[in-house]
Amino acid sequence: MISQGDLKNIIKKIVLEMTSEEREFYIPNIPDLTSIDIKKELLVPNPKKKDAYFKFKEATSARVGVWRTGARYKTETLLRFRADHAVAQNAVFTYVSEEFLKEMNLFSVTTMCRDKDEFLTRPDLGRKFDKENEKIILKNCKRKPRVQVYISDGLSSTAIEANAKDTFEALVQGLKGYGIEIGTPFFVKHGRVPAMDMISQLLDAEVTVVLIGERPGLATAGSMSCYMAYRAKPKMAESNRRVVSNIHDGGTLAVEAGAYIADIIKRILEEKTSGLDLKL
Repeated sequence: MISQGDLKNIIKKIVLEMTSEEREFYIPNIPDLTSIDIKKELLVPNPKKKDAYFKFKEATSARVGVWRTGARYKTETLLRFRADHAVAQNAVFTYVSEEFLKEMNLFSVTTMCRDKDEFLTRPDLGRKFDKENEKIILKNCKRKPRVQVYISDGLSSTAIEANAKDTFEALVQGLKGYGIEIGTPFFVKHGRVPAMDMISQLLDAEVTVVLIGERPGLATAGSMSCYMAYRAKPKMAESNRRVVSNIHDGGTLAVEAGAYIADIIKRILEEKTSGLDLKL
């Protein structure tokens, strides 16, 4: 917990920087508020049922027991809220690193979105590829794979760098155990979920699978989802997709998710259907 003296020093430095002619926004030795586990922090003074509070906090990611000053948030609570919001924004606006793609040996293509702003404001463009990127996919990928797996940044590059490698490796290992081979994996930049429909159609894949970053929130900015579909095609119903969501260190662990996804893919291939029609 940050002491009142530390908070005063932080606020004083920020005010001084804002009022100075030359603004230097780097302030050393500020505690990282996002490193504090809010499930283990209770700011309510002298609670009558402290144990009950902590049980409640363990059961939810909501900001329980943050307390107030008059009718307002405590300064510490407000700063934590803004810090978590900044982490969520960074997850959306940063890019998956080239080092990560090299480590996973993935070639990269991009949708018709030119930048992050267009990706956020024109989701329709995040579902399509131009002719040049279609050619790259066709040139580098195996045709007619039983299972085509690819990775996409989606709305959280943070989620991809934190979870995609372990999930992918566990997924591939699980499918190998069932005697199922996958196509050529690759990475899609500025990708929306329905981009998988075009990829499925281009490669004539039986099952198409995408590991994609979820929309970040204040509880976590690093959550990933996996969408699967049998014989996906453009304009198909969203109910034809199967999804495993909430893949992160505070939800379903990446390795566990990979093994579970492999089981679902096996069932999809056996039943030749996906989405709501697939009974697990």
